[in-house]
Amino acid sequence: MLTINCELLDLRALVAVSEGRSFHRAAQQLNLSQPALSRRIQKLENAVGTLLIERTTRTVRLTPSGQEVIPLIRRMLDEIDGSLVGLMAQGERQAGRITMASVPSATVRFLPQVLQQFGEDYRNTRVRILDLSAAECAEAVRTGEAEFGLSLPVSVDSDLYYMPLHEDPYGLICRKDDPLAIKTDVVWTDLVGMRLVTVHRASGNRTTLEAGLAAQGINLTWFYEVTRLTSALALVDAGLGPSILPRLACEGPEARDLVWRPLGEPVIARTIGLLKRPAAPLSPAATRLVTLLTEAWAAA
Repeated sequence: MLTINCELLDLRALVAVSEGRSFHRAAQQLNLSQPALSRRIQKLENAVGTLLIERTTRTVRLTPSGQEVIPLIRRMLDEIDGSLVGLMAQGERQAGRITMASVPSATVRFLPQVLQQFGEDYRNTRVRILDLSAAECAEAVRTGEAEFGLSLPVSVDSDLYYMPLHEDPYGLICRKDDPLAIKTDVVWTDLVGMRLVTVHRASGNRTTLEAGLAAQGINLTWFYEVTRLTSALALVDAGLGPSILPRLACEGPEARDLVWRPLGEPVIARTIGLLKRPAAPLSPAATRLVTLLTEAWAAA
């Protein structure tokens, strides 16, 4: 029987390079130097007796042999990671750690209360929370850096499992002295021609909002553009103009002096859901944490 001499990190290196199409990004993800990463790939190629990565000055891509073997390697790593999670879960009530990824606005209101409840059942389980963009959440879950994520929907061709949990409507966020703050029924046409604060186009929140507006033929003026939702709230608070943001994003301390009003005709909402790898079941502690978050959303 043929025996191939390689390590798990060699296999993870190949997967990371194939997914990121970059030795630099893969090295950062695996916390390796680029020379060390290259040696891992070369070692694996020597073990199987063929080139797996084709590398030029401009591109990095799998060879036909690499394309053939990468699905097998992914499945094997998923099975190994899933087994390890199950073993760790056995002693999780005594000690352990959960790493979750989340778009910050998904948990800003509920997380302190939820973590307090979670600690009553899992007193010795540490929780690491990665505040990331939707794309970064998906990558953290895909690579195993996070056990699960709370994020926006992934693309239909993604290899991750996504389960919708909460519909979060967009609404107007403005200062209390804004004339729109006293209106009980704010509609989209009230905002036409106004100088609005928004987040940049790479944001999943902006993409979802603009898709909903385009479907209804609504054109708004995005005058100030920022990177993060918290920056948008700061500009609104400074009096530069209102913004249109999801409700959950406006329920943290940054918005305590602002007013959020629902927008109807039509209602546009983003979906917050659970993101995980199909072959890696959630540990009991992570399952409990997701349940508490879901219950908090439902109660609100």
